[in-house]
Amino acid sequence: MARKGDGIYKRGRAWRLDCTIDGHRYQLPLGRGIDRTAAVQIATAKRSAILKREVGIIKKRKDMTFQDAAAAFIAWTEANRAENTIKDYKLCLDELAKQFGTKMLSQINPFMLEGYKQKRVKDGAKVRPNRELAVLRAMFNRLTKWKKIEVENPAKEFERVTESRGKDRILSPQEEARLLAAASGPVRSVIIIGLHTGLRVHREALTLKWENIDFNARTLAVEAAFSKTHERREVPLNSVALETLRQLKATTPGPWVFMTRGRRKRGSWRRLISFRSAFETACDHAKLTGVSAHTLRHTWASRLDEAGVTQKTLMELGGWKDPKMVVRYTHSSEQQRKKAVELLAGNSTTLFTTAANEAENGKAANLLKMQPCAPVAQVDRASVS
Repeated sequence: MARKGDGIYKRGRAWRLDCTIDGHRYQLPLGRGIDRTAAVQIATAKRSAILKREVGIIKKRKDMTFQDAAAAFIAWTEANRAENTIKDYKLCLDELAKQFGTKMLSQINPFMLEGYKQKRVKDGAKVRPNRELAVLRAMFNRLTKWKKIEVENPAKEFERVTESRGKDRILSPQEEARLLAAASGPVRSVIIIGLHTGLRVHREALTLKWENIDFNARTLAVEAAFSKTHERREVPLNSVALETLRQLKATTPGPWVFMTRGRRKRGSWRRLISFRSAFETACDHAKLTGVSAHTLRHTWASRLDEAGVTQKTLMELGGWKDPKMVVRYTHSSEQQRKKAVELLAGNSTTLFTTAANEAENGKAANLLKMQPCAPVAQVDRASVS
């Protein structure tokens, strides 16, 4: 840690400067056999030289081109991230390279990123810039951690494009029934597993192998390579999920849990990869709008929350580390909201007019006319008395 105050100190007969400027620490000699006044004057000159970036005073910061940085980051991603994540990172960096590919990382600043974001939105990419700039931020952070660069992260605090809250959608029991009736084969099984385990469909459910299922312990394991938190977790299976997996095990050959029949070779099986199009078709047939595969996870979390499951348990089951994620994924159903407002009626003292006591209520109406500003609660109490 740099010394406080003016940073001047004496060791033996020599004076030295120990200070921090722009986040970097500098330890420089000031001279021997001089008094403190002279040392302070020399230190002032040294600080000025540092601020002016004079050669020989300030060390050249580590830097690299965007292209080299992207290549190093993708190489790390391919060894540490899931297949879909790798593909998405490459798409983001390819788009960023169109504007920043020939630049040094130190040349990229927040103002340039704001211009990039606005241009992408103007070109029709409504919310995609959020993802692209998030990947850029991750790349800078990773290279800084490796000590490959010594530059500021321009995407550290970028202003995100406002996104719609479409992912907050959850399925009602009636919508779930229509969706399951419209789906068939492995797609229907994926929907059931999604609703009863909360697995992320593409990166967790579709990557399951039978070796990840323990029928005796009634659990399935999400491997660290496919978990968003990069940690292995075990998910308990309820009776519906367990029976669904047992039926799949009896009818589906191969190492993958979710497989479909091959098209080219008769009788062959292949891993189910293209789930989105089949799921969207099922949603169309069920007349469901605003629904995505991630809606299954939102529905799962919301139903557990409504059933009274604690936040800590939800975090463990869903593989979340931040309690804010539980809030993001749990939403009240229409039925739950109706029950909530009905609680007010149970505690209400409001009187209602009926045909049987119309005459008596007429007196209250006359009283109300005489006191037009009287609160309703006062009128009710007068009527009761």
